[in-house]
Amino acid sequence: MERRPIGGLSVWPIGLGCYPLTGGYGPVEPAEAIRTIHAALDSGVELLDTSDAYAGGANEALVGRALAGRRYQAVLATKFGWVVDAQGLPVGLDSSPARVRAACEASLRRLRIDTIDVYFQHRVDPSTPIEDTVDELGRLVSEGKVREFGLSEAAETTLRRARRAGPLAALQTEYSLWFRDPETSLLPVCEELGVTFVAYSPLGRGLLAGSVTDRADLDPADDRRNHPRFEPAHLERNLELVSGLTSIAQGLGLTAAQLALAWVLVRPGAVALVGTRRAHHLAEDLRSLERPLGAQTLAQLDERFRPGSGSGARHPASHLPTIDRG
Repeated sequence: MERRPIGGLSVWPIGLGCYPLTGGYGPVEPAEAIRTIHAALDSGVELLDTSDAYAGGANEALVGRALAGRRYQAVLATKFGWVVDAQGLPVGLDSSPARVRAACEASLRRLRIDTIDVYFQHRVDPSTPIEDTVDELGRLVSEGKVREFGLSEAAETTLRRARRAGPLAALQTEYSLWFRDPETSLLPVCEELGVTFVAYSPLGRGLLAGSVTDRADLDPADDRRNHPRFEPAHLERNLELVSGLTSIAQGLGLTAAQLALAWVLVRPGAVALVGTRRAHHLAEDLRSLERPLGAQTLAQLDERFRPGSGSGARHPASHLPTIDRG
């Protein structure tokens, strides 16, 4: 499959979402997490995606250690915008110019690098005009501290304003068979504006991989225990959908995860971030690049996973207000 551009950069279509590597989906030893990053690089994966809000900055520090001596192999993306409390938990939003600069400097230190390849605003800050944030990002680019920049979970109106204000390279938003809302406006607008669409949670936080069949499969420390789509009533409905996906995948000689990823990557120019703690899972997922999907398969998936068919909100109620509505 062809490489995909992010501004002046280019990457293979699947990147590694690093959030699970510091405990988001349950405990993981740092040595194993670093092995997963190294396995990703060894397999040709270039895009590594982290954030200063993941584990209060510990995720960035882990990625920085893993990239010692291997920085040249990675296209490194991180994010800013959350304010965290003393326990490292996100509690508010701030994308004022001074905060953007301070966050960038702190991320560079934790990552042990001189330049962030793609710097994303993690969530739109309603108290700061997006133009002011983009202006500061432009200054960071001119100073060589950032190569490209983008937004995450921004609505169409904000996306257009940001693109008018500066050379916005990418939009990162949840997108999968489970959550298809971006098809109504964001995907077409990204194509219109020349903005790369980066899909996070393309496997529905593991649901579409078939790795969760019961809440008992989730570690007590797994953040997904607090997620609506994993609540018992919603999980039962979602597992019915996954059963259909698995059936279609088996007929093609694929895993459910491979089929779900291949479906996302049918979108022109899209990039998918796979969040996993295990190197062997990533190796399996990468095989989705080998199997383009035919019209019949796409029609089957469209019928099975109609927009809105997933059960449960895509974020906990306390988090939903941070999603930009434009």
